[in-house]
Amino acid sequence: MPADTVLIVEDNERSMKLFRDVLEVRGYRTLEATTGERAVELATRHLPDVVLMDVQLPDVDGVEALRRIRTDARTAFTPVVAVTAQAMDGDRERFLCAGFDAYLPKPVDVSELLGVLAAYCRGDVAGGAREPAEN
Repeated sequence: MPADTVLIVEDNERSMKLFRDVLEVRGYRTLEATTGERAVELATRHLPDVVLMDVQLPDVDGVEALRRIRTDARTAFTPVVAVTAQAMDGDRERFLCAGFDAYLPKPVDVSELLGVLAAYCRGDVAGGAREPAEN
């Protein structure tokens, strides 16, 4: 059985390495993007099982990249998890309302990260249980 594929979208080199190392040790296949534009390109080309999306990116932010991913029929229902240092009161709700399937504050708790990924990859949580966004 092929490994589940996780697209990691992170512009911080150390955070990218941490995510990549943790996921690959657990048997996940990883794809990497450091910009929102590249994230959309990789998501639509490779159709990952889950996307870990940093919210603050150097070109388009994670919310805009999510919107673009949702407008493509091939990726409209791909689970996308917001991973962000924005952890003030109301941020979780704000990102979930923006369309993210889950929210992980930085610094990321590795067990929570692995639990979220396992739930989406096993199908315990229905990915993208919403209608695709209109263009």
